[in-house]
Amino acid sequence: MTKPSEQEKSPAKQESLPFWRMFLSVFQASFGVQNKKNKQRDFEKGSVKGFVAAALIFTVLFVMTLVIIVSLVLP
Repeated sequence: MTKPSEQEKSPAKQESLPFWRMFLSVFQASFGVQNKKNKQRDFEKGSVKGFVAAALIFTVLFVMTLVIIVSLVLP
């Protein structure tokens, strides 16, 4: 009989995604350039809380960028 690997024994010990990688995935997905491989990785290793936090931060930064651009363009 074969011995199960470490990942099969404890799924809770699987490597999770770093926050910057989640933020990058949110950024790519918001512009529609997320590929299938990254999407699969996100669903397997990412946490919901991390993606929600990354999405909120991205949204705030995006809106602030738009406000700054509009205020610079309009007198």
